[in-house]
Amino acid sequence: MAKKPHDTPNLDQLEAGPWPSFVTGLKRLAADKDYMVDLLGHLEHSYQTRKGYWKGGTVGVFGYGGGVIPRFTEIKDEHDQPVFKDAAEFHTLRVMPPAGMHYTTDILRKFCDIWEKYGSGLIAFHGQSGDIMFQGCTTENVQKAFDEINALGFDLGGAGPAVRTSMSCVGHARCEQSCYDEAKAHRKIINAFLDDIHRPALPYKFKFKFSGCGNDCMNSIQRSDMAVIGTWRDNMQTDEALAKKWFAKHGLSELVNDVVNRCPTKAIQLKEIKDVRSGPNLSSVALNDSQALEINNKDCVRCMHCINVMTGALAPGKDRGATILVGGKRTLKIGDLMGTVVVPFMKLESDEDFDKLLDLAKRIVDFFAENALEHERCGEMIERIGLVNFLEGVELEIDPNMVSAPRTNPYVRTDGWDEEVARIRAKSAA
Repeated sequence: MAKKPHDTPNLDQLEAGPWPSFVTGLKRLAADKDYMVDLLGHLEHSYQTRKGYWKGGTVGVFGYGGGVIPRFTEIKDEHDQPVFKDAAEFHTLRVMPPAGMHYTTDILRKFCDIWEKYGSGLIAFHGQSGDIMFQGCTTENVQKAFDEINALGFDLGGAGPAVRTSMSCVGHARCEQSCYDEAKAHRKIINAFLDDIHRPALPYKFKFKFSGCGNDCMNSIQRSDMAVIGTWRDNMQTDEALAKKWFAKHGLSELVNDVVNRCPTKAIQLKEIKDVRSGPNLSSVALNDSQALEINNKDCVRCMHCINVMTGALAPGKDRGATILVGGKRTLKIGDLMGTVVVPFMKLESDEDFDKLLDLAKRIVDFFAENALEHERCGEMIERIGLVNFLEGVELEIDPNMVSAPRTNPYVRTDGWDEEVARIRAKSAA
C-alpha cells in the first residue's frame, strides 16, 4: 500500500482542462509507488515556490563516462535531511534507440517491466537528441537497471560534452519520399563514434541527425551539428494517371491555392497543354485533356510541399543522394542557428559512398574538438572563425550553393578570373 498522497492543489489544476495531463500519469504511478508519491510532493513544492530544486552530481555505470543524468533534491529540513525522502534521487538513464526507431512490442514490454522493477515507471520516447529517457531512479538501482537494459542489446546514449545520441527517420523502411538509406548512414556514423559518446571529451555536445528528404522529420537542419538531408539532383518524377486522378478529386481551386501558389520559387505553373514548354530542366504532367503543370526543376528548392500534397503524382527524382549541413542548434551564446550547406550533393548508395560520409564526419568532429571554445557549439565556432576557415580545415571545396545570402554590392573585380577558370577546368579534366 502506497503512502498517503501529499496535497497538490497546483498540480490538480493541470488536470482541470480539456486536454490529457502528465499529472494524471504521475498519479497513476503513485498509486503503487511511494517514490512517485514523494515526487508529486516535490513538484508541488516547486510550483508553490516557483523554483527548481534538482541539482547535479556524479552517477554512472561501470565503463561509461556519460549517459546518466544525475538529479539530487535540494529540499531539506532543519536537520539537512530530504523532506521528500522517497524521491531524494531522481536520476535519468539515456538509452540509444534503434535506427529509424523500430521496436517490437516484446521489447517495449520488457522495457516497462525493467523500469517498473528498478525505476519510477516513467519512460519518454524520445528526448530531443533521440534517447529513450528512463526517468526516475535511485543511485543504488542505476547499475542494476542498465545491466538488464544492456542485456536486451541496448546501450547508453550521449550526455555532457560528447557526441550525442543520433536520430534517423523511418525513411527507407516505410517512406516513399526517402532519398537514401538513413538507417545505414545512422549506424555507420554512430558505431564509429561510440567512444566519443560514452567518454565525453569534446568542448561541448555534437549531434548527428539523418532525414531522408526535405521534410526533415528529424528537425535536423535546426537541431543538429551535422545534418544529412535526402535530396535529388535530376528532374522531379511525374505520374500522369495519378495526377489526373488527384485533379478530378480536388479540383482547380485546391491545385492553384495549395500547390501552384505555395511554391516558394514559383517553379510550378498551370498552363494549357499546347503552351507547355520542353527542355532539359523542364518537366510536365497533364491534369486533363487541356491543362497541365509545368515544372522548372532548375528553380526547385526541394521543399517537398507539392510532393506532399500530390504524393505519387509528383515524386523525388531518380538521381538521389544527400545534402550535408553543419552548425544547426538552439539558443546558447549567439541565438538559434540553422545548418549551413557544406556539401550540396553527396551520393549515398555504395559502401564507398558511406565511407566518404564517415570520413567527412570524422574530419568535422576532429576540427570541432581542436578549435571550438569550451561550451561552444559547432555553429558558433563557425560564426567565430568564419566559414572559409572551417571549410579549409575540413578539406572541403567552396561551392556557390553554400552562399546563404546574395551579395549586396554589385561591383566585383574580375582580376584573375581567366586564370581561375583555367585552373578549375584543368582540375576537372584531371
